[in-house]
Amino acid sequence: MPSAAAFRQELRAFLAEHHPGRPPKGDAERLRFERDWAALLADAGWAAPAWPQEWGGMDLPAGLQLVYHEEMARARVPTHPSPNSFIVGPAILRHGTQQQKERFLRPIVRADELWCQGFSEPGAGSDLASLTTRAVRDGDEYVVTGQKVWTSRATEADWMFALVRTGPPGSRSEGISYLLIDIASAGITVRPLRDMTGGAFFAEVFFDDVRVPVTQRVGEENGGWAIARTSLGHERSTSRVAMAVRYRRVVDELFVLARKLDRAGDPVVRQELARIEADVRLLALTFARVSAAVARGEEPGPASSVSRLHLARFEQRLHELAVSLCGPAGMLAATATEVPERGRWTWGFLKTRASTIGAGTAEIQRSTIAEQVLGMPREPVE
Repeated sequence: MPSAAAFRQELRAFLAEHHPGRPPKGDAERLRFERDWAALLADAGWAAPAWPQEWGGMDLPAGLQLVYHEEMARARVPTHPSPNSFIVGPAILRHGTQQQKERFLRPIVRADELWCQGFSEPGAGSDLASLTTRAVRDGDEYVVTGQKVWTSRATEADWMFALVRTGPPGSRSEGISYLLIDIASAGITVRPLRDMTGGAFFAEVFFDDVRVPVTQRVGEENGGWAIARTSLGHERSTSRVAMAVRYRRVVDELFVLARKLDRAGDPVVRQELARIEADVRLLALTFARVSAAVARGEEPGPASSVSRLHLARFEQRLHELAVSLCGPAGMLAATATEVPERGRWTWGFLKTRASTIGAGTAEIQRSTIAEQVLGMPREPVE
């Protein structure tokens, strides 16, 4: 295994030679651009740093994974077009059958197939264990009926990994199974949900007697809850270093915006900029704390909730300040010509309104911190 310095140099040389350039503007063109880059990385042996080489990965130790994600972020190359793939992938690696590994893992790495996550439901968001989407065994198949909502990237996904109720009503986490579902299956309807930015990043997905082979269940029947809790894996923890690099760059760009708009001399603005500077440094430190635990071979544990909660509020405060700096123009649509920097800050402000809801609500993160870090009593379940 190379040293960190040698690995960094080799990766930088590869990126300098193969950098794909700036992405195209159209959504379809950008997706194709990202998929082509993912395929190039996979074919060249520079993809999935935490995965075994047998399945298209690099099998890097945690320390080199950190270097990998840091350099990828600094090079500003495209990220994988299907982030959910690296949630389901570790679940298949750890709990899947040999047949499932052979069928799904390499297409995941190359972005030949894109994935979405079917967890949240209209009545089961924060309390996911109460989900009601039903899967009834019928011979060698499950018949799935129900609805998922706030499903990111569902309109472009080929597959969904979903939690479904296979146990009796009221079985909560003990009656949930983990299924891999082909989005092209008969009986599935995907309806886009338009958000505040005007885009349709999310969708609601309906299942009307959808037949799913039992061979597409990961793990044992009614054993899906434990798989879902571990499927984020260590790779997502180490990849957070890339997020810290990107936000360091965004904060620096915010400082440039303040000077460009002649607001940097305002004492109140300077105080808010100082707070954002402190926040981005704390963000890097909290991510480093999680990454250090992974490097020691430990589970990140509740430290992940600390970093997730801090990230959500930081994203919101950052864009609130940016829109404030823009003055009256910050109240215009992101597409208006008067908005600075093509409306990127306005778009970010609208997008981050959901930061404290997505990927585990701020309420859930606070409960985890209270119970597992501070030792407070568990909140009673009604």
